[in-house]
Amino acid sequence: GHIYASCEMTTSSSRALPANVTYSNLGGCVFVIYRPESCLDQPMDFTGLHEVVKYNDSQLPVRYYDPDTTEPIICGLNSLDDLLSWKRSEAHLFNVSTVPLSPRDPPLSRTALRTLVSHDMMGGYLDDRYQMRHKYLMSSTTPASPLPSLIIFVLRFLQGSDSDQPYSFYHWQHIDIFNYFTHNMVTIPPAGWTNAAHRHGVLVLGTFITEWTEGGKACEAFLKDEESYRTVADKLVQICHCYGFDGWLINIENELSATAVKKMPLFLRYLTEQTHERVSGGLVLWYDSVLETGRLVWQNELNEHNRLFFDVCDGFFTNYNWTEQNLEWMASYSGVQGRQADVYIGVDVFARGEVVGGMYDTNKALEMIRKHNFSAAIFAPGWVYETQERTQFRHNQDKFWSLLSDHLPIHRPVSSLPFTSTFCQGFGKALYWRGRGPSWLKTRACPDEVWTGGSSLLIEGLIRQSGPRCGCPVSPPPLQVLFSVACPPHLECPCLFTVSPVALDEGHHVVTQFSQMCGLHSENGWTVRCSLLEGQDCSLREVFVNIHREGEPQDMPFSCRLGQIMNFWVHFDSAPDRIEGLCIYDVVWLRGADAATDSHPRGLLLNATLRWVFKPELVTHYRVHWRRLRGPDPRVPAEPLQLVSRAYAQLFRLTELPVPGPPALLELVVEPVLRSGFTLPQSQWGRAKLSYSQEQRQED
Repeated sequence: GHIYASCEMTTSSSRALPANVTYSNLGGCVFVIYRPESCLDQPMDFTGLHEVVKYNDSQLPVRYYDPDTTEPIICGLNSLDDLLSWKRSEAHLFNVSTVPLSPRDPPLSRTALRTLVSHDMMGGYLDDRYQMRHKYLMSSTTPASPLPSLIIFVLRFLQGSDSDQPYSFYHWQHIDIFNYFTHNMVTIPPAGWTNAAHRHGVLVLGTFITEWTEGGKACEAFLKDEESYRTVADKLVQICHCYGFDGWLINIENELSATAVKKMPLFLRYLTEQTHERVSGGLVLWYDSVLETGRLVWQNELNEHNRLFFDVCDGFFTNYNWTEQNLEWMASYSGVQGRQADVYIGVDVFARGEVVGGMYDTNKALEMIRKHNFSAAIFAPGWVYETQERTQFRHNQDKFWSLLSDHLPIHRPVSSLPFTSTFCQGFGKALYWRGRGPSWLKTRACPDEVWTGGSSLLIEGLIRQSGPRCGCPVSPPPLQVLFSVACPPHLECPCLFTVSPVALDEGHHVVTQFSQMCGLHSENGWTVRCSLLEGQDCSLREVFVNIHREGEPQDMPFSCRLGQIMNFWVHFDSAPDRIEGLCIYDVVWLRGADAATDSHPRGLLLNATLRWVFKPELVTHYRVHWRRLRGPDPRVPAEPLQLVSRAYAQLFRLTELPVPGPPALLELVVEPVLRSGFTLPQSQWGRAKLSYSQEQRQED
């Protein structure tokens, strides 16, 4: 549910409250607690719902749901009126981030050379405006095999994309701030981006932009007096807090009147103060645009004409047409001293206009920026996806970021055990589940042989005759490590993959207990190995893969895969509680492609929202299943569970799921995938039943 606070409301009214609204008075402040009436009013022991199939138009709000498919969609706010009329009670629950910002090492406050990425790609809100894009499975499969229908889940999207070659960003260790940019007046980052960034300790900023004549009118309206600019700032802070991102980039791309430009620093100061107060670690940045006079003249540097905006917020994002002379001047400018890390030098990857670097020469701009000890703002790195061959996206993306890597300090998220990773970058060709010079070594994501998810870690290299081994780091923290390694039959892998300390025997009590709790065994060409590390008053910084040669000295190429790594304390915790309160609501029925008549529909598509309660800190994601328990023909037995997709929140929208015609009884099942890697017994999964029948028509 949502909790809203107000110091102006009273509970003296004699009107009866709706069942889904309660008031609580605490310290003179009235809290209004609101829950979606169709779901959370259902009792916690709710197990079923009955529906009469009717083909009515969806009543879901069109700004949040596609009117044709009922898919949840994301959009920004296009006008000042949209912003001022925004209410928490009408927030889009599917776009609320579910992942808090992870602590990182080193923290942002101790990072002198910071990197911001401004994601401006083809106007924004493209595939990632959809919270769910996938194909459903209509046949049962063995869990170790790749699923026959295409299901692509993209971690930056809440519920996935139907493209096996989407734009994906996975170099989070190199950046500190991620800005989602569009030309909507208010750009709210999609929750999938916020979740992915937060997992890696990266802050996420939305964008507030005004442009052209209409932008000028909006600025004159909200900067006319203190009450007006405070109202706009309050709305921006409320939106940021509600959706779980971390602050704003303010971009004023129009001229301001004398009155408006005088109020702008006051607005910026108030917005920054309120963001700091309401959002932990929150930031407000200003883009190099208008001057102290109100004129729109990009300076390509911080100077005395725009410093008044920098002085009242957290940072300054310069325009892109700077030269080294601008950097040299700023390095000695008194207005920068002590805050050099807060000046982000803009780099346009598209290289529009007179710029340094850009495209695959972006590293030249980064080298110059770091030479003068400034932070960097990389604008539109989606150039790699927009302009290059998309079938080579992984290769091109890795090429682009590897060229920059010498100028990008690395940070890593700090997390407690357990720690697990399947090396999945969030997209691939199919969804898998458990299987299916000198010496050199390199690693890359590979979608062809996968243990879990959409990719594994492919390790390739060459052991020279003169050297018996080579290795690479694959993970931070932990104390006990599980390796799942594969050498597919069509690849030569004559070298040994070893674990140090020595892998435990399969009969070891730790291995036995581990296998029982997480259900992992060597299967389908994959080898599972456990190794026990013992220590006291120490921390483990990295885990390395070491590969060595046996036999006669000779040059030996090799290739193998790492499918999963798990790190956890040897004292296993007991399984957590079960999923509670799985409920079904906002049901919409659609006709399928093979629909016959209203009285005998063969093609029936189910659209519905599922919601449940579980401890979010215990899971990486959820697997959503369904099955038919009973159909029109009672002689047909119940079907096995079929996977629908993954969910990354305790909320999931089924869209266009083909189901049997009425009357029928379905079961919808939610399986938590635990951070520990352990398997939760099916008895603790969430289950709910949906029965439905045909609408009865009266005879004339």
